[in-house]
Amino acid sequence: MGTLSRRKMLGAVAASAGGLVLQPAWQTRAAAPEPQKITPELVGAARKEGRVAFYTSVELAVAEKVAKAFEAKFPGIQVRVERSGAERNFQRIAQEYASRIFACDVVQSSDAAHFIAWKREGLLASYLPEEVAAHYPAQHRDAAGMFASWRIYLSVIAYNTKLVPRQEAPRSFADLLDPKWTGKLVKAHPGYSGTIMTATQQMVATLGWDYFEKLAKQKVMQLQSAADPPKKVAIGERAAQVDGADYTILQLQDRGEPVEIVYASEGSPLITGPAAIMQAAPNPNAARLFYNWAMGRECQQLNVDAAGLRSAHALVRERTGRKPLDEIKLMREDPVAVEAQSDAIKARYSALFGV
Repeated sequence: MGTLSRRKMLGAVAASAGGLVLQPAWQTRAAAPEPQKITPELVGAARKEGRVAFYTSVELAVAEKVAKAFEAKFPGIQVRVERSGAERNFQRIAQEYASRIFACDVVQSSDAAHFIAWKREGLLASYLPEEVAAHYPAQHRDAAGMFASWRIYLSVIAYNTKLVPRQEAPRSFADLLDPKWTGKLVKAHPGYSGTIMTATQQMVATLGWDYFEKLAKQKVMQLQSAADPPKKVAIGERAAQVDGADYTILQLQDRGEPVEIVYASEGSPLITGPAAIMQAAPNPNAARLFYNWAMGRECQQLNVDAAGLRSAHALVRERTGRKPLDEIKLMREDPVAVEAQSDAIKARYSALFGV
């Protein structure tokens, strides 16, 4: 995200765009709006707009499956997927809004702290899909109806089963500090990936910076996206990953790749990836339709079945044989802390790992 902090970037947004379309969060209604159904009128209005721009940090293949499923269900509306790392998307939206460019309709991020910042600055629209109101627990939806958890997953340790015998596989983050792992580990960077930013904050809160100081001596390969470490492990370029998206590993396993997930004894970082409609969405009706559908059972089941993600939707069925979240020791997600600490985390991490 360059040299600008989140708060400085959003301050520029507020200064440049404030009077046009944005309403400060403290002036918006505190209560959630009335739940909204997908109606023929909404579909008709969305078709007149004919397009919707979806900014997301989910893997491109997943985003494209979602886009094609929506286009098949609602012919005449094209989904433009803009996929990048969550931190890059956050910076891009700030730059676009500061230049009074409103291109994003629906945004999805793997860093839940982004939605705290966007809500505070009045960048999000208040809209509550009927299924979110009926089937999402309170902790997975904003009280003012401005965002909800579009996907849930974990950042996990994993290893290549051809390179590492099961009895020698790591069982904890502490195990990865053993000299035998020197030059054999890979991980992603919190300056690019919202998943890794969120995971890093949780790991620092649980293990301390002292852990990362020791890990930095292990000659760890550094990549960008949380989807990248699993792929390096699968091809055997590294024997194990320190972090990375578990849903990517499940997709690799579905293709027969030799990768195995480890749920660390200290706990695995929990990641919720919310989605929201932008207040200045250029295609507001298509944005409402896409968001309403994307939070509904059909799309949420697609996320689980095709992508290996988890869902907060109460009616969505988990994959057969998959370990339930309530049987996994989890670290505590804290978007408020991430929002406050993100710039300091990036700076200290980069100094430690030299990237």
